[in-house]
Amino acid sequence: MNDVSSGTAPLQAQLDAQCRPTLERRMRLQFEPAQQAHVLLYPEGMIKLNRSAGEILARCRGEATLGEIVADLERAFATSGLEPQVRAFLEQALEKRWVVLA
Repeated sequence: MNDVSSGTAPLQAQLDAQCRPTLERRMRLQFEPAQQAHVLLYPEGMIKLNRSAGEILARCRGEATLGEIVADLERAFATSGLEPQVRAFLEQALEKRWVVLA
């Protein structure tokens, strides 16, 4: 992994319920049947994602807000209280520059 520093505001401040995460333009998400998993493709390689990461990133298209993504995941998996986990994952994805905020 590359160590990437950023001159932007703290990630927690950026990730409010109204932000709209989207994949960074060099990233492409796809399902790989051979691996039975979503993968994140980028010019230098590929990252195999676990199911949770794949489900979150599949909803990051710059259209839905963080709040809407959480609500959709909670509906899809018939659960509640996912916001802290989704927020934590997206903070990491922002740090790794897998996603940006639209």
